[in-house]
Amino acid sequence: MEILGLVGILVAIIAIITMAVKGLNIVIAAPLATMIIILTNQMDIFGSLVGKEQSYMVGLSNFLISNFAIFLLGSILAQYMEKSNATISIANFILSKVGVENPYVVLVAIAAIGALLTYGGISLFVVMFALIPLAKPIFKKLNINWELFPIPLFLGMATFTMSMLPGTPSIQNAVPTTALGTTLTAAPVLSIIGTVVIAAFGLIYMKIQLNKSIKNGEGFDSYLEGKGTEVAVKEETIDESSIPKIGTSLTPILSLVAVILVFSKVPNIILIALTVAILLCALLFNRYIPGQKNILSNGAIGSVIPAFSTSSSVAFGSVLTSASGFAIIKDMILNIPGSPVFGLAVASTLLGGITGSSSGAIGIVMATFAPTYLEMGINPELIHRVAVVASAVLTVMPQSGVVITFNNLSGLSIKHGFIHQFVIVNIGHLLAITAILITSAFLY
Repeated sequence: MEILGLVGILVAIIAIITMAVKGLNIVIAAPLATMIIILTNQMDIFGSLVGKEQSYMVGLSNFLISNFAIFLLGSILAQYMEKSNATISIANFILSKVGVENPYVVLVAIAAIGALLTYGGISLFVVMFALIPLAKPIFKKLNINWELFPIPLFLGMATFTMSMLPGTPSIQNAVPTTALGTTLTAAPVLSIIGTVVIAAFGLIYMKIQLNKSIKNGEGFDSYLEGKGTEVAVKEETIDESSIPKIGTSLTPILSLVAVILVFSKVPNIILIALTVAILLCALLFNRYIPGQKNILSNGAIGSVIPAFSTSSSVAFGSVLTSASGFAIIKDMILNIPGSPVFGLAVASTLLGGITGSSSGAIGIVMATFAPTYLEMGINPELIHRVAVVASAVLTVMPQSGVVITFNNLSGLSIKHGFIHQFVIVNIGHLLAITAILITSAFLY
């Protein structure tokens, strides 16, 4: 019956991806796909769905309890930055420094901002809440197809600062330190090699796609009308007096980063930092926002769908990894012929795709696979770096929480923009882990 369970897992993964691509909300798609796993693995239906241990609702609620405050405060902060025109002020400032003659330089600047924020300890979700309203007026002003925005965003926030750059404080890089006794700078030479590979690949891909878009005559709204259709961008006249000065506009974001960096060891510092930034927004932008009640209400409403969508994806993964059929997957991975380090990379990659979460995949690898590889005598730092980088090779999937959240916030869809997320993160990490595995054969 374990074979049936394995088949059920594969069918469930295909089903949730198909439903997501077809546009069915993940809040509905995830439990439907979960039912396939439950039935084919002969699991207790109610216990697996609403039980108090390893159930769908436990997986959903645990993630929601841990992260809803981030979604809520991040959404409110994004509302303040957008409605006060602070994002326009920052966008104008960036364009005044890098110019508008070369759109590619502007995209590189956006990627750099995302990289600095995530390397400073800010979560991917907060970065999305901050950068999407910031980038939109820039793309409008330069008339760049909005469908290309995932390229600089994901290059900056979800590649080398997520899994490779030595010392990066991402959750993906932090999880192995507890299980392996390593540090955030584990295997620095491999980390730097991976960083160079994925950064170079991302910059080249971004240049190619931008040139292709310009050649096809695409504009900001082209993703709505179809590729090759040039849509005129309506010029919006905004009274300069309604736009905050750049110093005022940057203060909340800079305070967010500063609080996180200075008080990084304080528990729940991200919530404190977000609250400080929101309070500063309320004070500094008061004259630019007639009624702040709507800001708070819209921010709260806007946080619910991304939070529950992401939680549903995590819940699906939690039931999947507790199914009996998953034991077959585990045994197959451990018995992959050749170097055990390659098997570790395959395990991390598959789990990233199955769970739709690189951090979730790393957690499973550390608990389920790492002890075996340590017993084989493999260097803990090598296990750390290979697992972290490989876990992102398939992490961007239609059912992934970060993809769902990004699409909800940006107004894009699986049809428009997903391919760029997939290439930048997944293909980029595939190239990076390949370079790391080759180099590790000589260093370890």
